[in-house]
Amino acid sequence: MAVIALEGMHFYAYHGVHEEERLIGGEFTVDVSIAVDVSQAAVSDDIYQTVNYQTIYLICDAAMRIPSNLLENVAERIALQLKNQFGFIEEMTIRVRKKNPPVGGPVDYAMVEVDGNFKKKCARCSRPMLCYGDKTCWCLDAPVKEAALESLKLQFGNNCLCKDCLLFYAG
Repeated sequence: MAVIALEGMHFYAYHGVHEEERLIGGEFTVDVSIAVDVSQAAVSDDIYQTVNYQTIYLICDAAMRIPSNLLENVAERIALQLKNQFGFIEEMTIRVRKKNPPVGGPVDYAMVEVDGNFKKKCARCSRPMLCYGDKTCWCLDAPVKEAALESLKLQFGNNCLCKDCLLFYAG
């Protein structure tokens, strides 16, 4: 496993609860750190088998262009797009900092950090797997009938199953 990171990406954006922040804008800094298995990319020297940091930047740039009230919304938007783009992220941390936030006194930055560890074990067979647990997850496309899904929820609760086990129940 390796960590691929871009730190100190600077953007001028229009995020904030106050109308003035959304009209005038402000300076923001974004840091992204992603843990992935790079063993295949290290041997093949193929950029498509790893996380391209130019793509990380472009995702952050696009997310920063959409005005939001909350930094939490911006950070989660970046995380969701990264998971959509790279389906093999094991861990991720996104940090969004707002320079000179309007809090009534001198403050260098306000910051929101979101992170996730997506390494899990299948609830049925205990094999290791990656699960994002949101609308980017591969399991949403599995051809499992509604009745089978209800049975799986009763048997395994909200614990995830690997692709092989889920396909086993799909019939």
